[in-house]
Amino acid sequence: MPGIDDHWHVPQQFDAVFDWRFDEGRTTLMHLYQKGKDMQWDALNRIDWTQELDPENPMQMPDEAVAIYGSDVWNRMTKKERINLRRHTQAWNISQFLQGEQAALLSASKIVSSVPDLDAKFYAATQVMDEARHVEAYRLLQGKFGVAYPMTDPLQELVNDALRDSRWDVTYLAMQVVIEGLALAAFGTIRDLAQNPLARMVNAYVMEDEARHVAFGRLSLRDYYPQLTQKERDEREEFLVEACYLMRDRMTQSHELYEVLDLPAKECKEFVENSEIVKLYRTLLFQRIVPIVKDIGLWGPRIRKAYEDMGVLHYAELDPQTLQDEDERIAAQIDANKARSDYVHAVAGLAE
Repeated sequence: MPGIDDHWHVPQQFDAVFDWRFDEGRTTLMHLYQKGKDMQWDALNRIDWTQELDPENPMQMPDEAVAIYGSDVWNRMTKKERINLRRHTQAWNISQFLQGEQAALLSASKIVSSVPDLDAKFYAATQVMDEARHVEAYRLLQGKFGVAYPMTDPLQELVNDALRDSRWDVTYLAMQVVIEGLALAAFGTIRDLAQNPLARMVNAYVMEDEARHVAFGRLSLRDYYPQLTQKERDEREEFLVEACYLMRDRMTQSHELYEVLDLPAKECKEFVENSEIVKLYRTLLFQRIVPIVKDIGLWGPRIRKAYEDMGVLHYAELDPQTLQDEDERIAAQIDANKARSDYVHAVAGLAE
């Protein structure tokens, strides 16, 4: 978009830590590192980029996924205006995914330097490659929309905190737990609801990696937080509460979209604030975060009260490993379906 600075500079100061122990490391993290190596993939080869988006509904999402669906503004719109709104709304989402993945790329590279344990450095190094691939994949997908949007202010604020903080575990909290956790839920919405095969494929494959990244943060922080004082854990909980409220409210920060489309921004935002569909989506975004926070041991009264206030406390009963296994299963199923389709087309070609 015009008027956006091509580069965003985030001054940082943190220690680069060498680990001279060279021991075998923690078994769980080394297994995750091996898995990260085994599951590397090429965005250009695994995804068929000759596939196109739908001209009237790019990712073929239900109209209920449009934040102002059912509003007076929506009801007044012509068919052509709704087609344009779908394209811009979905492009806005993919733009946020792309921006978030670049933030994850920078955060993972910071973790490689700052985390004190070699086994964590090993895994974080595989994540750097994963995030570069995700940026590549979403950049290619975004290019098919023909329109892009800048990072939202709340996301930029949290990324800024993740990159600036000198404590390596706070970078983990912001990126591996909050941003990656929200991303998994948002990606999952498209993976599970989109009918366009390209959009579904990109999000499913990225989720397969992101589930490992969240597991990495969970395993590392679960080992580290029992070593902290109560005061230090309280500081982390306060950071988490602020970060979660900040990200919960990001759905209302798309005013630039309404302005670009010459829609009444104030009326649209007021509808979104009171929309039951949007409220449901906001709660669903936390289904990956809450069980992780409980698992890593940041489960004091402040956290539980905040999650109760948000209406997401019940997600604490979900099993993070089960969610990760399901993400991997769906990606493998898409691969299997693609292989069968390729085989059918190959056989049909020989028969002609």
